[in-house]
Amino acid sequence: MNERILIIVPAYNEEKNLEDLARSIRALNNPSIYFIVVNDCSEDRTALVCRELGIPLINLPCNLGIGGAVQSGYKFAYENDFDIAIQVDGDGQHNPAYITELVKPLLEGKADMVIGSRYIEKQGFQSTVFRRIGINYFSKLLLALTGQLITDPTSGFRACNRKVIKLFARRYPVDYPEPESIMYLKRKSFRITEVPVVMNHRASGTSSITTIKSAYYMIKVSIAILIDKLRRELV
Repeated sequence: MNERILIIVPAYNEEKNLEDLARSIRALNNPSIYFIVVNDCSEDRTALVCRELGIPLINLPCNLGIGGAVQSGYKFAYENDFDIAIQVDGDGQHNPAYITELVKPLLEGKADMVIGSRYIEKQGFQSTVFRRIGINYFSKLLLALTGQLITDPTSGFRACNRKVIKLFARRYPVDYPEPESIMYLKRKSFRITEVPVVMNHRASGTSSITTIKSAYYMIKVSIAILIDKLRRELV
């Protein structure tokens, strides 16, 4: 594997999870794989832990939210000429051991973005009941609008090639960005595929997305996806 790969880890108050994640990534023992933590103005010791562990760090001056943090990682990947970028959440849910499977379709030229889906083989942590309802809803909405079934449209465990890195460095959705970014890529005729992964429970801390926020995001993201689809029809 000669391609330079960057793992982007967006982090907000993840001080207790980063050491295990860093250990898992380093255990891959692959000199082509680099990783960086994007600290989204955390209020805990996230930045200090990264420095103590020797983890490369982007310290955002203000809280941009998940979309802004991830886009900062894509900007770094684009400006530093990485061939592949992989999103890995800082909460311990994504297992770096699946990275080989995640990048394989990219290396074979079969996809532009690969999503790690927990719903292909349905093993491991399947998320909460309410979130599963939302995931199923977005899966059906995207199927209706794009003609492609994405079983895990909210998965943040994904890998992208250089073309998508360039696109996401310029524009990336802000709130609950995963489903909207799928619609965006499909409108641009990029190829998306999924591979099965097993996800874990959050290792420590609490998610910033509450039940109330989830309902709000479902409405907001649905509108954004429909607007994106409309752009395709009008352009």
